[in-house]
Amino acid sequence: MRAVTVPEPGRAAAEAFVAEHLSPVVRGPVAGSERFRGGQAAADAALAGYDVTGYRRRRNEVWPPERRGASALSPYIRHGLLPPRRVWDHVAGGASGDVRKFRDELLWQEFARHWYARLGTGTRQGVRRELAGSDRPGWDRSMACVDLAVGELERDGWLVNQTRMWLASEWAVRNGTWWRHGEDEFFTHLLDGSRAANRLGWQWTTGVGSSKHYGFSRWQVNKRAPGLCDTCAHRHDCPIEHWPDDQRFVEVERPTTSDDLLGPDAVSGDDGVEAVWLTAESLGDDDPALTAHPDLPAVFVFDTPLLDRLRLSAKRLVFLAETLAELGTRRPVELHVGRPADALVGRPVAVTHAPVPGFAHHSGAVRPAEVHPWPWLVAPTSRNVSSFTAWRRSSKMP
Repeated sequence: MRAVTVPEPGRAAAEAFVAEHLSPVVRGPVAGSERFRGGQAAADAALAGYDVTGYRRRRNEVWPPERRGASALSPYIRHGLLPPRRVWDHVAGGASGDVRKFRDELLWQEFARHWYARLGTGTRQGVRRELAGSDRPGWDRSMACVDLAVGELERDGWLVNQTRMWLASEWAVRNGTWWRHGEDEFFTHLLDGSRAANRLGWQWTTGVGSSKHYGFSRWQVNKRAPGLCDTCAHRHDCPIEHWPDDQRFVEVERPTTSDDLLGPDAVSGDDGVEAVWLTAESLGDDDPALTAHPDLPAVFVFDTPLLDRLRLSAKRLVFLAETLAELGTRRPVELHVGRPADALVGRPVAVTHAPVPGFAHHSGAVRPAEVHPWPWLVAPTSRNVSSFTAWRRSSKMP
């Protein structure tokens, strides 16, 4: 465990920070996303500039990029820079169909957190059934549609929802490659990568967490990316010309649900707090623990044992470093590299609960003096998380 100096604000300083302190645990070259910048100011600007008009009609468009209607807010939502409630309120007053569809997608992200908090590590396998899988290559980049999507994944750390489904279906449904390996590949690169939304998306697309799988074919490419096939080497012999064959699924024992990761529903503890512990789930100015203690230093630990196992692209770490550097212009920030418990045990810290297994593991060792509830958009219950529809019916919506 070692304390490190907070970098100066800006992309270059963030990349230098990652290169100096974290390069042994990242995959690939140290470079930030070509599209997204970290930090509260970038998040605020992205939200302020977002107009929901046309979202329902254009959210699934892929190519050319100017046809797209996706909001591209997900990296900021995922890391707590834009709380879902703030995003929900931002689109109020737009066309009713666009607002409804946008909020449906926001609720899907919320459902993913509930689903993951209730099932935890049980989501490592299909929660309804499983696919046989192999270690064969998952993507053929000689196809223009696949190359476009994989290129954006690796360069920007972000994809529109449609190309996420294309790549997941191509990987697991058509090529029969292990879906968990594909989910890991997404997790490596996506700035909005979370085991909640990312894993739920893969389970839904491949059919291991739903009643049917998504069949990627040329029809979708022609509809969502008109003209792209004309640029492809396979335009006359397309490997995805026809609907894919049905896959053979294996029944599995469904994981049991638990409320262990949902966290407190009110602030617990209050014992002479001296610092605020930040996690990668919640780095924004609206973090409940930060707002409760505006004058205390914030502490963040780059968990190198975890990062060594994950081998994330440097894009995610540069995004985090930019965010923390900018935060350091508004309040004291401490950064550490190593095991979180080594930096935090014995310190009376406040923290916002994060509904993920890793937080439960670390907080058990750290024993924070004060824990704030996760800022749910939909209050958690012990009701059904077997499907998005069932969850919506059994929950009180905003």
